[in-house]
Amino acid sequence: MSTAVLFTALVDDAGLFPPTSLHMSEALARHRRDQEHGGTVLTHRFLCPADRIDALHREDFTPRRIGLILHTPEPPPFDDLPVDIVEAALPPETSVAAFAQRLTGRLPQGVRLFVEVPPHRFSGDVPEGVGLKVRCGGASAEAFPPVEHLAAFIRSCAEQEIPFKATAGLHHAVRHFDPALGTDRHGFLNLVLAVCEAVERRDPAQVLRTTDAARLVALARTVPPETAKRARELLVSYGSCNTAAPLADLRELGLVSE
Repeated sequence: MSTAVLFTALVDDAGLFPPTSLHMSEALARHRRDQEHGGTVLTHRFLCPADRIDALHREDFTPRRIGLILHTPEPPPFDDLPVDIVEAALPPETSVAAFAQRLTGRLPQGVRLFVEVPPHRFSGDVPEGVGLKVRCGGASAEAFPPVEHLAAFIRSCAEQEIPFKATAGLHHAVRHFDPALGTDRHGFLNLVLAVCEAVERRDPAQVLRTTDAARLVALARTVPPETAKRARELLVSYGSCNTAAPLADLRELGLVSE
């Protein structure tokens, strides 16, 4: 089924990050439970900030997969950890190509680099083997990119076949208004289906904008298998501080049975 392809290995574990902000031991205990349960929607990749690698080293349990979130000038030593992805924000006035060239030489072989870029400033100078990362929300209304900016980013990635990851703000499947922030939150189901639209060379903005859950579910059930496969090759995964909520939403919508 296409829906299985769309949602398999979709959600990274960002339990250390706001708003959940678990302590390392709590985050690892939750991750271990998820790993033992083996839910297919989760990537079972544990996202860890560079400045908390030492704390991770002090714990008895090591996740099967780790994504390192780099916000330090140099990557910390991590050769003894199963890091498969490094994510880093693009510095101002720097091209993706120049930044990637500087970083990739310092990463072990087989580790993929994803460079976070503002969706409205994406220039397309992405070297082969490097992916992008887009921020879909945050602690303020201003942190949520407009539909038009996110749609343009997705279209560019689809046209140039650039894989990308998403982070922040995707707390639920369907786009909805958050009264605490006074803005609409993007939905992760909207995002997945928007990538499918872009793969088929349609404008993803309409799907990103809809709050109609029934319409989104109907769309998900009619995505052709090849489109689903290509869409998930583009959208690698997204980080969620809550690993239970995405599963609960997809179950409630009838899109997964686990």
